[in-house]
Amino acid sequence: MTRVLVVDDEPQITRALVINLKARAYEVDSAPDGATALRLAAARHPDVVVLDLGLPDMDGVEVIRGLRGWTRVPILVLSARHSSDEKVEALDAGADDYVTKPFGMDELLARLRAAVRRAEPTGGGEDDVVVTTPGFTVDLAAKKVNRDGRDVRLTPTEWHLLEVLVRNSGRLVGQKQLLQEVWGPSYGTETNYLRVYMAQLRRKLEADPSHPRHFVTEPGMGYRFER
Repeated sequence: MTRVLVVDDEPQITRALVINLKARAYEVDSAPDGATALRLAAARHPDVVVLDLGLPDMDGVEVIRGLRGWTRVPILVLSARHSSDEKVEALDAGADDYVTKPFGMDELLARLRAAVRRAEPTGGGEDDVVVTTPGFTVDLAAKKVNRDGRDVRLTPTEWHLLEVLVRNSGRLVGQKQLLQEVWGPSYGTETNYLRVYMAQLRRKLEADPSHPRHFVTEPGMGYRFER
């Protein structure tokens, strides 16, 4: 059974989350502050953490960094903060996804299920290296992309960008992370690079590049690959 740690100092939100999660057969622990959250995480080893950033004893980003010191557990941030800078800071600290308050319970639960799926160990078979969408197929092992029965020619940079996004399928990947993984550790602010290369990928792979289905922009934050 999947165990969820809910970290929020608003009792009504915590109560709503606990009720909805337990109704869907999750085991749930809850913490009203960062210190309790870190203690419970170490003792209970949750499969996913739902974390509010505005905690009474410490900033939620500190909790993320504390968790990332020893675990790769998926962290779904839940916050009333709307600033792109604050969202990016949480993602750069190691959060896996970000939902802004007020939120829809169905969306939150869908994001939580996706985070848990991505964290599940894979079997090492073909499904791990071949990603199929309705319009194209990405073979990560062979470094090939096929669309409508024909190979698509990608530049090395286009391929590297595609590979990072596909390996994080369904997960929001921050701009800084993308820049550093594709261009190197000295990059982090050259967001125009991302816009140019994402436009090229969309032209080559999307059915309607101006309304992308697979390469989704989260304004001011990063990009998400959806199958």
